[in-house]
Amino acid sequence: MTNFSYLPHTERDCQKMMETLGIKDVAELFADIPETVRLQRDLNLPKAMSEIELNRHMQGLAAKNRHVEELVSFLGAGAYEHYQPSVIDAIVSRSEFYTSYTQYQPEVSQGMLQAIFEYQTLVAELTGMDLANASMYDGPTALGEAGMVACTQTRRNRLLIGTTVHPEYCEVTTTYAGGQSVELVEIPHRDGRIDLDALARLCDQTVAGVLVQYPNFFGQLEDLARVAELAHEAGALLVVSTYPIALGLLEPPGNFGADIVVAEGQSLGNPLSFGGPYLGIMAARKDLMRRLPGRIVGETTDAQGRRGYVLTLQAREQHIRREKASSNICSNQALNALAATVFLAYMGPQGMRELALQNYHKAHYLQGRLCELDGISRVFSGPFFNEFVVRLPKSAEVVQNQLLQQGYLFGLHLGRWYPEFRDCVLVNVTEMRTREEMDTLVRLVKEALV
Repeated sequence: MTNFSYLPHTERDCQKMMETLGIKDVAELFADIPETVRLQRDLNLPKAMSEIELNRHMQGLAAKNRHVEELVSFLGAGAYEHYQPSVIDAIVSRSEFYTSYTQYQPEVSQGMLQAIFEYQTLVAELTGMDLANASMYDGPTALGEAGMVACTQTRRNRLLIGTTVHPEYCEVTTTYAGGQSVELVEIPHRDGRIDLDALARLCDQTVAGVLVQYPNFFGQLEDLARVAELAHEAGALLVVSTYPIALGLLEPPGNFGADIVVAEGQSLGNPLSFGGPYLGIMAARKDLMRRLPGRIVGETTDAQGRRGYVLTLQAREQHIRREKASSNICSNQALNALAATVFLAYMGPQGMRELALQNYHKAHYLQGRLCELDGISRVFSGPFFNEFVVRLPKSAEVVQNQLLQQGYLFGLHLGRWYPEFRDCVLVNVTEMRTREEMDTLVRLVKEALV
């Protein structure tokens, strides 16, 4: 049964409040609003429903959606279906965490501060960086914020971003750049990876940062070492947007010389749909600490020498002079970050590696099976993690719609953003998929191509 907010105020309660305020009608509360800007009519809303009727109505609307619990999903592209151990809900649902997930005065809660500190430590270790902030809103805005950090640090206003970066991340970064009068230049790709020759031509002394994705939007692994070399030769920062699960197997970006690492942390124990928020991750070199947006929790000792935690930095305009603020981000996704912390601590290094290996091997198995079908071919030749692109001999949308009717989400149609790949599908495989499901997918695709 769907739960709705209960409105407890009776007519008598309302009348008593109006008497206390010295008014006879609620309309008097809006007396200061000019008549010319008022609606002057009732809202165009349907007749009020009873609680029973409203429950049935909302359940009917919800039933129109289809979700991964009833579909077999091979759709990734930035949001991934991963297993969420039951220990996560058991901890994040505790009232001391659940009721203070976006606290504005967290100094009063040592438990919450410690949880954030542990999150920062785990993120820094996972990404190979010196430190991390308390979290961001989501992956795309974290990338946009990181680009602005690069501009502030280098005192330059030109960013390079790969066309292999998620198109939605690029759009968000474009919005950030436009608001700060920063020029954003695209780096073309070759065979699904950044064209390093083009990067060498574009990367000069005017560039503040080079923004890349690893694994990239096509699932390919960029040559981060070479990208870092070209960026640093020009005095620019390297910003890497990564996929946390992949770092259980792949070398972390920090080991290649990344200056800032960002990520979408949804894959770390957070559901695909959690009422709106995802989890933005940001980690960086130590010398960039004061440039980072958001908050950083540090460890200290009190007057009795006992260990404690405190907000070390809050670089937002509510705490420091507005012109000195590095960002206007107000808070952090502490509850989502807590889920990620529990997930990483529960899995441990060996568990993360096993998880990544399952993703890697299952994706390579499915890619091989699909490419055995007549007319289907692999688009890019480089190494990949758990996402890959295949070209179909038939309309990708037609094939996808046919499979959806049979309960299978067959990847993402790339033609939405890349016209040259209008007959291509980006396919994702996680540990949630079984061999039977993958074999069934291959059979269904074969039938759809007839």
